[in-house]
Amino acid sequence: MQLTQRMKIFEKYWSLIIVVLLTPIAMIGISGILPTFDDWTSLIAPSFGELFSKERLLFYGYHWRPFDATIGYIVGQNPHLLFPLLNHICVVVGHVGCTVMVWKLCGTLKIDDFSKNIATLFFFLTPAMLATTLAVDGLNQTYANLWGLLSAWIYLNKRGGRFTHVVWLFFIAIATLCKENGLMWALVAPLMAFGFQQLTPRKLMRDLAIGCSMFVVYALFVLLLPSNIIIEPEYMPGVVKSLRNIAKFFFATWVTVDHVWLLHESHRNLLLAAVTFMLSLPFIYLLFIRNGRKLLSRPFLILLLCQLILVAPHLGTVFSMMHAYAGLGMSALIVGWLCQYCQQKKHVLWAYVLLILSFLIIDVHLWHESYVSALAGRDMAQQAIEKTGKPVDKVFVITVEDDVKKLSSFCVSPCDAFGWGLSVQYATNYEWPTEIGDTIVAHDTDETALQNIAHEALESGYECVWIVNKTNIEVVR
Repeated sequence: MQLTQRMKIFEKYWSLIIVVLLTPIAMIGISGILPTFDDWTSLIAPSFGELFSKERLLFYGYHWRPFDATIGYIVGQNPHLLFPLLNHICVVVGHVGCTVMVWKLCGTLKIDDFSKNIATLFFFLTPAMLATTLAVDGLNQTYANLWGLLSAWIYLNKRGGRFTHVVWLFFIAIATLCKENGLMWALVAPLMAFGFQQLTPRKLMRDLAIGCSMFVVYALFVLLLPSNIIIEPEYMPGVVKSLRNIAKFFFATWVTVDHVWLLHESHRNLLLAAVTFMLSLPFIYLLFIRNGRKLLSRPFLILLLCQLILVAPHLGTVFSMMHAYAGLGMSALIVGWLCQYCQQKKHVLWAYVLLILSFLIIDVHLWHESYVSALAGRDMAQQAIEKTGKPVDKVFVITVEDDVKKLSSFCVSPCDAFGWGLSVQYATNYEWPTEIGDTIVAHDTDETALQNIAHEALESGYECVWIVNKTNIEVVR
């Protein structure tokens, strides 16, 4: 192959080439992160019951996520080997799949090769994806996005021929069973087609009505199938909450800064946070300030609307950094679409290099913080095992509430890493303890009160009590 042909191939696919080179590194790094907090109790944690039970495959609390339940069942067959390794592998593979779909959607929207590559690598490396890709329980968010992006690509390219709408709705259904916000792709694909002048207003209304039928079908399943729906107070919507969540969403998505150095008290380093922020400013300036007129155009406004629609279920209830992932595909398409209107490509490229440098600094730092904070759970589990001395069946755990503030899954408290004693089950390959009771007490609870709670637990039939205070485990028999 001649040099010029190789250069043309590189110019067209350079972002995908970089993704291929970085994926093994990401896989090795992420696979070492241990479970914390929700990872211990969600459906993706090892399950030892029957797979085909209504509690697993239908509703669990207020979720209907059969794919999570299936993963939990699979890792439960050999947790020592598969958990959380399989979970991490699935998340990384899913993120790469989403990256490829962003690249393909850029082509569908006729975004030029230079801007397409900018958008693709932006999606793959942006720190806004970290709370999902570093988490053990990030599968549902990743695959809801993957199948949603695929459904939009099928719809926009009419890949199903006469059955395009059927195939489009099928993949939306799969996305929804991964995570509930996948349902929002039923609105997004027609809006994208309208924004890029592929649909008339009349056909837009027709396809939106078809998409809304998915909401009706899903609601009927929720009402008619056996379920155990529990709505926690924190999930109740509110105007002030939604406005606050929207602000958090745009900050997490569009402000490139190291959140740990900026927001986490015990790790705060405002100088380094400022460096990561300043490195991103030239690209943001060229993209959004120099292209100011394009911010009022129909394609941009529709993509922005689609981004908000995709995260709307979280904006109205509970929003955390992980939930930003739902709208990242639209973020990347916005970047690609605006980039093609930048006049001086060399300036854009140099600004983009600085942005990617900021991305890499943040990505590596937040990966390291996630890895280190999760290790506390392993060390505390080993401490509990050694102090207990021998296997016991029934344990009661008293967790003294930690006043250390956490930041997403990057910086978790030792108590969250310990997982109310569940990390000990993991450390013993789920051989013991077989039953764990637990309670959480205020951090200012005195020793006498703690001992009283411990003795009440012992009198009720527990063989021993673990009192968890920060990283220390006290065993009471």
